Amino acid sequence: MIKLFTLITLSLFNFQTEDKKNKVTVYETSEEGHHLTQIDDFKSDATPALVVIDQNQKKQTITGFGGAFTEASAYLLNQLGTENREKILKAYFAKEGANYSLTRTHMNSCDFSVSNYSYTPVADDVNLEHFSVQEDKDDLIPMIKEAMAISEDGFKIFASPWTAAPWMKDNNSWVGGKLLPKYYDTWALFFSKYVDAYREEGIDIWGFTVENEPHGNGNNWESMIYSPQEMTTFVKNHLSPKLTADGKGELVILGYDQNREGIKEWVDEMYKDAETAQHYDGTAIHWYESTYEVFPEALQYAHNKAPNKYLIQTEACVDDEIPVWKNDAWYWTKEATDWGYTWREDEKKYLHPKYAPVNRYARDIIGCLNNWVDGWVDWNMVLDRQGGPNWKKNWCIAPVIVDPNKDEVYFTPLYYVMSHFSKFIRPGAKVLKINSSDKALQITAAENPDQSIAVVVFNEGKTEKTYALKLNAINKTIRIAPQAIQTVVIN
Repeated sequence: MIKLFTLITLSLFNFQTEDKKNKVTVYETSEEGHHLTQIDDFKSDATPALVVIDQNQKKQTITGFGGAFTEASAYLLNQLGTENREKILKAYFAKEGANYSLTRTHMNSCDFSVSNYSYTPVADDVNLEHFSVQEDKDDLIPMIKEAMAISEDGFKIFASPWTAAPWMKDNNSWVGGKLLPKYYDTWALFFSKYVDAYREEGIDIWGFTVENEPHGNGNNWESMIYSPQEMTTFVKNHLSPKLTADGKGELVILGYDQNREGIKEWVDEMYKDAETAQHYDGTAIHWYESTYEVFPEALQYAHNKAPNKYLIQTEACVDDEIPVWKNDAWYWTKEATDWGYTWREDEKKYLHPKYAPVNRYARDIIGCLNNWVDGWVDWNMVLDRQGGPNWKKNWCIAPVIVDPNKDEVYFTPLYYVMSHFSKFIRPGAKVLKINSSDKALQITAAENPDQSIAVVVFNEGKTEKTYALKLNAINKTIRIAPQAIQTVVIN
């Protein structure tokens, strides 16, 4: 099995044998066809731009990179043959693969579930005597446990509820509505029981986001609405005290968990004073307000409000699209739209242009890292050719697409883009300051705990570029293809 996986991995990544004497190793994914390929031909007549890495100016500490365990992904893996199931999970979690370090999952059902379900189906079960995660035992839990077995370094898991069971809400519905105040203690107990239930399955939970998208999602699928004040009341007076009382005070609590543009009013409330701030460990954000604009000012504001707390991108995907099958070129082409492309107000249309999926991922992750974000988590790891399964038919794209009927797998370019970060920038890394004479190159860098340096460079343009990378005594001239992302590893 080890020999088989080695062959699969070498084929998948097209790695070349690395000369251990080399101080600088470059991996590239490009529109031209490289897939995280090690390259060493940098001949060019162009005058290089100057890129200087300042190792003395360290910024935030990296928590990790990864994706989400969803029922949709786990359900699809169950329909694949053993070889392809293992191939996908190793591609995500093995050291030879993307080596994901930070992951998310949902509590109760979400839009990327096969149907609506809750761990607490019995109405008025205030003490949750009938609490059960049985719904997850056929798919989600086996997927997570197999990933854990594959991962040598391990990974963090945080969980997010989309909604409480309808009986706890003011509209008695899966969609929309608010948690009734009389059930605040019951809902806090839900989080504690979830941790215990997953621990019994051999899975440790690292933390939570309090609520996925507390503004709601247009009342389209599972949702539960909070204002900043309501969420903070729940966290401060119910959730945090309950977890502490149950010996789970170390669990991370992330507030907000929606689009970046609206972050200011939330962090103002979450961190309004020391007494309140102590109950939050950080802020969670999504990119859907615009999958083109990074909103650096909003990110900087959130960081400055709580500089010692987490700032984690907890969900992103190319939404409102049906995946294109085995056509890498499409993922590099400005043809994809998002949920706001057709209906958004005229004054905000600019936030939703047609834009290449690869470009969205690469520029957003780099932009986030350069503006204090310490973790970046993709949405579904695996979807089918329709962009589901999804009970609401809310189709999206994942880095890995499968055809379960034919037992076929397609690793899209998005998978390799994620790997450029997750594989080479490890938990505990420190983001470094960069100075570049070519502002068209998008660049971030981090120093890993083993003192290796990973520099990620994205050339979004249609022409080849050359840059001279300087770090202390190292001065390496590198050519980057048009429409390409590189990770430069300096040992």
